[in-house]
Amino acid sequence: MTSDARHLTPDTREQSERELLTVNMGPQHPSTHGVLRLELQLDGEVVVHCRPVIGYLHTGIEKTFEAKTYVQGVVLTDRMDYLNPLGNNLAYALSIEKLIGCEIPERATVLRVLLAEFTRIASHLMFVGSMALDLGASSPFLYVWREREKILDFFERMSGVRMMTSFIRPGGLVSDVEPAIVADMSRFLDEMPAYIDSYEELLTANPIFRERTEGVGTLSADEALDLAVTGPILRASTIALDLRKSNPYCGYDSYAFEIPTGTVGDCYDRYLVRVAEMRESVKLCRQAIDRLPEGSVRTEDRKVMPPPREELAKSMEAVIHHFKLWTEGIKPPAGEAYVGVESPRGELGFFVVSDGTGRPVRVHERAPSFANLQALPKLTEGGAVADVVACIASLDPIMGEVDR
Repeated sequence: MTSDARHLTPDTREQSERELLTVNMGPQHPSTHGVLRLELQLDGEVVVHCRPVIGYLHTGIEKTFEAKTYVQGVVLTDRMDYLNPLGNNLAYALSIEKLIGCEIPERATVLRVLLAEFTRIASHLMFVGSMALDLGASSPFLYVWREREKILDFFERMSGVRMMTSFIRPGGLVSDVEPAIVADMSRFLDEMPAYIDSYEELLTANPIFRERTEGVGTLSADEALDLAVTGPILRASTIALDLRKSNPYCGYDSYAFEIPTGTVGDCYDRYLVRVAEMRESVKLCRQAIDRLPEGSVRTEDRKVMPPPREELAKSMEAVIHHFKLWTEGIKPPAGEAYVGVESPRGELGFFVVSDGTGRPVRVHERAPSFANLQALPKLTEGGAVADVVACIASLDPIMGEVDR
């Protein structure tokens, strides 16, 4: 038996005498959504074996955390999943707050939900557009980009930055969100359901899109659990698991929303689940705005968040707190903590280890894209080369959180 034949599935092993073609897809392929390389072994147009190869980004972000203070580390989280920066901020902040045990004001908690769900909508918009573009439909990409730009406008107005906002920090938020921005967000939410309808008009019943996605890359519930996939991929395989329901954080257990699930677990189901999740996120954002209370967006613990600027002119103690926070950083007690959140790609969490100093001993991210990529060989083997593109798109991987 040749070395190539060792990779064959049992039902194709009798064809092992045929010459197989090895093809590298990536790491610069436009449909790999980043620097992902797939080593494909082909029997004609059929994928016999798929081997994902990662490691081309060389970010070293997890190691870099150890040289930063806890607040400085926030800027690194933005860049791990650049389509979910505020969600990454949130997961990191929650882990550190679990270490410290500080109380977060209710207004900050509600705004965190609002910003996390707006980020989820923006991420899923990019998924819908890029999946359509990968399969040859260019118009949906232009439409979803229009709404995504509006969401990024809100982020820019509140933080000065469109993507890497670093706005959610341990102890609360950098600053409050102005009423005018919240009002504009509310108007956007009124319009968004009609926009989602327009995307579905272009894709959901489109015969070409359905032919390229239905029955392609099917993943059963048992296979999804065995491969540790999470998020929309797991829910498309009929498993209604969402950390916002099963392990609620930021008061998600007090919000009303549904968990969309699929019936087959193919590429089409993974598309439908994300579209349905956008509709649920719109409902969550509306509830957050309707219940948004008055008050501060920063913890009162002066060893976590600096005092308001107006206190510096009349309180020496406030000046000392300010100086020590920005020179030495937050000093959580020695210990370790992990909090998982539901990112647009699945379970995202940060395992943080503290030795009581101003810098962490270890920060490790549970990156959903990294775990979800394990499913790619299962999705692609036995299918056509053209289906590989649809399978990658349906996983919605972000290589920044894979090569971290």
